[in-house]
Amino acid sequence: LSIHALLIVTVALSPVTATAPSEKDATRGEVYPPLWDLVPENLLDFLVKDNKIVINAWNYRERLGVYKNLLNSSAKYFTAFGSQNLGNILWGLPLQHGWQFHTGRLADPSRVTSCGHEDGDQLCISVRSWWSCMNYYLSVIPFLGAVEAGLFGQLQYEIEILPPDERRADFCYSVADCWSHFPKLMDEWKAYFETSATFPSFKLDDALHLMWKAHVSSIAYALPKFQDSLKYLSDPEANFGEDWANAVDFIAATHFSTDLQNTNNFQVFLPQRMLVEGDVLLSISDFSPQQKNVLVSLRALHEANQLTGGLLLKIWRKAMSTEAGRKMGRKLIEGLASS
Repeated sequence: LSIHALLIVTVALSPVTATAPSEKDATRGEVYPPLWDLVPENLLDFLVKDNKIVINAWNYRERLGVYKNLLNSSAKYFTAFGSQNLGNILWGLPLQHGWQFHTGRLADPSRVTSCGHEDGDQLCISVRSWWSCMNYYLSVIPFLGAVEAGLFGQLQYEIEILPPDERRADFCYSVADCWSHFPKLMDEWKAYFETSATFPSFKLDDALHLMWKAHVSSIAYALPKFQDSLKYLSDPEANFGEDWANAVDFIAATHFSTDLQNTNNFQVFLPQRMLVEGDVLLSISDFSPQQKNVLVSLRALHEANQLTGGLLLKIWRKAMSTEAGRKMGRKLIEGLASS
């Protein structure tokens, strides 16, 4: 059974033929998330009111600004892994968020409001978006964990995150609030940033382990909480969202390096629009053959993991418990982003 299961994973993550854009031949807009040059670069660039730094995490520009501050403040820990902070393993988070924004996944899928749509506030992030709610646990909570870890030094102001219009109880809004509601998540993100701060003695693999551990925990906590938000999505899009969340577990076990180039190379194979009713994965006319193959592979991987009651993931994690295993796993994943 274990050999058969690993074969399924190998097939699901097998290389596909494609040419991914390199950093050299891509434009700045393709390399960095949309509006990257227009977001707050310093915490004091956000609104300061009543001795608090106030951040509206339901605005794309401000949530992206949270990521930019994380990257800027942690740049000094990654100088050995590439110039201009390109080797920083936090790049995966803002690039994924930028992909969500670019593809319309942060807009209100119910259309009850115009949030995120062309006829409304295009920078609005909807609390009805499954993607945006899941991303909150991979943006605000890591950010507040970093604040607690001292990444930004001794701040003269407290941080306050503005609540959404709905579902206020499903989120947290300050360091103390997040510690109270999500202590495990805060602990894990804080541990990642504290390890990074031991530069130059920390090992990249150790940092990747802690980052992915926190990343997987964030998704595991948020996934059941926002299951009801999937009702606003088409069946193909809802399936893709769950398939992607499942795939992250497999990717995480390999300690895949989410630096700028690796993440960009990988994301070119993700769907560049929302999936709609009637989309049949292998027959979507406006998707590349590689994008269709990845969708089908992610679906097969999720179904195989479900059929085995999660045993497939356990076997995969065991196989990835050695450096040699992780190297093999990364080659399979990177094959999706190679020519």
